[in-house]
Amino acid sequence: MAEYTLEDKYDLIKQEIVKNDSKNPITIIKDMMKKPFIGIHGSEHHFLDGAAFLTAFKNAGGEINLAQCLDELLKRTIKMPGAMCGHWGVCGSVTSMGAAFSIIHGTSPLSTDEYYKDNMRFTSAALKEMSEIGGARCCKRNAFLSLSLAAEFAKEKYGAETESDKIQCDFSPLNNQCLKESCPFYKP
Repeated sequence: MAEYTLEDKYDLIKQEIVKNDSKNPITIIKDMMKKPFIGIHGSEHHFLDGAAFLTAFKNAGGEINLAQCLDELLKRTIKMPGAMCGHWGVCGSVTSMGAAFSIIHGTSPLSTDEYYKDNMRFTSAALKEMSEIGGARCCKRNAFLSLSLAAEFAKEKYGAETESDKIQCDFSPLNNQCLKESCPFYKP
């Protein structure tokens, strides 16, 4: 099996994700999760999750320059350490979605508009949902949760017509820490 640095993984994600024409961020991320450079857990999700959302948003008619957005997301997420969920109390997937929304709206630390508030509303609501499920870590579960919530949020707040469907996880057998029936996406 090939060894990839985090930078290699990010580059491969950028190259592959732009080929996907789905409006469904879950479909996009499931396709990407099957790639050999995506681990069952790992910091690559900090970029991948937001990239899947940005791609679906663009494919659904979002007026963004996807290449520029992915470049900016890469710059922001490459700085995020692994194991944020357990060590910092914040999930990298949620942070990735917050960064994606910030990039879409051009939000900065000095912003005073509703988008600044919306980013905080979204990330706090997503973290609340994750906290109710609990751990151990699962980058797949957290990606599915944050992406589905981001799609709902974008539709409600901005009329973005990304698609969604019932989510079932195909990765449980690969995850030694799988919560099984306690996970909302578990497929026996």
